[in-house]
Amino acid sequence: MLELIVISTLNGVLYGMLLFLMASGLTVIFSMLGVLNFAHASFYMLGAFFGFQISRWFGFWPALIVAPLLAGALGAAVERYGLRHVHKNGHVAELLFTFGLAFAIEEIVQIIWGKNPVDFRVPPLLDFPAFTLFSTNYPAFKIFMLAVSIVIFVGLLVVLKRTRIGLIVQAALTHPHMVGHLGHNVGRIFMLVFGVGTALAAVAGVIAGPALVTQSNMAGLLGPILFVVVVVGGLGSLPGAFIASLLIGLIQTFAVSMDGSLAGAFGPLGPDYATTWLSDIWNVTVAQIAPIMPYLLLVLILIFRPMGLLGTRDT
Repeated sequence: MLELIVISTLNGVLYGMLLFLMASGLTVIFSMLGVLNFAHASFYMLGAFFGFQISRWFGFWPALIVAPLLAGALGAAVERYGLRHVHKNGHVAELLFTFGLAFAIEEIVQIIWGKNPVDFRVPPLLDFPAFTLFSTNYPAFKIFMLAVSIVIFVGLLVVLKRTRIGLIVQAALTHPHMVGHLGHNVGRIFMLVFGVGTALAAVAGVIAGPALVTQSNMAGLLGPILFVVVVVGGLGSLPGAFIASLLIGLIQTFAVSMDGSLAGAFGPLGPDYATTWLSDIWNVTVAQIAPIMPYLLLVLILIFRPMGLLGTRDT
């Protein structure tokens, strides 16, 4: 039991920090631009495939730097030549634009790299067990993923809350005309914020690609849970996204490792109900419903606290 708790906690924190690394970019974009980017997970996928391709040419470490820069530049171009023109038509147009962009990116990835998973491997420098717990070797690359996520979280908080750049970016959202009169290019600020947000998603793709499966549907696998994190934490709240990411990561990881059911806790149903649909529900294990638990949490948050855990605006 102790081994299960310790290993599940480590895996849950790691998965939660990976979710945060993706959700942080989406949160920054929404808090500064007011845009809920449905294509955000697609930039995560692009980061993984860019990282794979660049690592084949130059190695993993150059890929960790170059791939996010490429994805960030592409994101900045999307904002400058796409979203900026769509923005005047309202949020529905923005959502439809990013929704269509997500499908376009997925199709382009399939054309270039195909539908089968690619061989994106852990770099040799980190391909060893960092430590051993209860006869289980914990990979050093996972510790590296955790460290990168923590550094980015702290860096974002410092930049947004303690620097002049962060103050200008936040002021540009609420008082863009005033910021413009002070001599700052508001359009360029929004473009850079969108680019930084997509670059953060790409960082998650580069470091998650070797640990997870890098394939053309990876955006669809993590995209929905990403919006659960953002809504549960509170739209636009970076600390809220951090807490929600850890919470959802731990919930899912512990749930997957549990095989308990109502039948195991209270015994089997009587013969009158043995062949009914109640019997199926009675025998469902916690592990079987683990994938839907974050969405159940989302429903409860929307019912009892629509602004999220630390959010300041309603969803």
